[in-house]
Amino acid sequence: MELIKFEYPLLGLGFGFPTINKQYPPPPTTVTATATATGKLTPCSASAAPLPTTQEKESDIIVVKDKSVSVVLLAGGKGKRMGATMPKQYLPLLGQPIALYSFYTFSRMIQVKEIIVVCDPSYKDIFQDVKGNCQAELKFALPGKERQDSAVDSNSELVCVHDSARPLVLQEDVKKVLKDGLLNGAAVLGVPVKATIKEANIESFVVRTLDRKTLWEMQTPQIIKPELLRKGFELVNREGLEVTDDVSIVEHLKHPVYITEGSYTNIKVVNYILSWILDG
Repeated sequence: MELIKFEYPLLGLGFGFPTINKQYPPPPTTVTATATATGKLTPCSASAAPLPTTQEKESDIIVVKDKSVSVVLLAGGKGKRMGATMPKQYLPLLGQPIALYSFYTFSRMIQVKEIIVVCDPSYKDIFQDVKGNCQAELKFALPGKERQDSAVDSNSELVCVHDSARPLVLQEDVKKVLKDGLLNGAAVLGVPVKATIKEANIESFVVRTLDRKTLWEMQTPQIIKPELLRKGFELVNREGLEVTDDVSIVEHLKHPVYITEGSYTNIKVVNYILSWILDG
């Protein structure tokens, strides 16, 4: 017997499941064949791997410059410094506030020029205390989309907006979405939906089953070029539009937003997950 192991070194967690130590033969190679004059089939070649898309080929040659990205780390929310009323991103997880996990992830990336932490002033010291471990410039902004994005360095090539309640975001996924954002103007991490999604009417009766192949669950970070963000704010303010996030601002401009496939481990820590971790 051996164990299939799953490990999350960032959190110091690991667990495993037993499996039977059995060798399985490799799957057969898929081949194509042509018919000869005698009617026999003659193998031609093994089936090739899918060709990379134009997006994948262009993304491979895109280079995000060092110190060219402004990270906006969303860590807002009011609450007391003690007790259950404290915002979940500041609760300790394995001895460290949840918000610091993604903060450290971005601070170690050479592409990141600055990290703008959007938070209530009463929580600034959490980030100031670890400033010595941060390679990027540390700034603060009050909650509110216009306030936080106005703090972005005007020379930055990309704005990277991340929810600090997602502590397990991977650097490799961030690098991918940064490239796609630079190539397309706007990009966001997401994963294909696994659950069956039903559309219902206002009386809660099923209307239809949606095709999962076209559905994605959105994550963060969201990557946007600063000039697009500025144009989006102008339109939103002029038209009085309602937006939920920065990518929604760009969508109002009718500018395409690319979805970069991320990882299912990039979960958002919500109350029931947090309770399970802390109480378990």
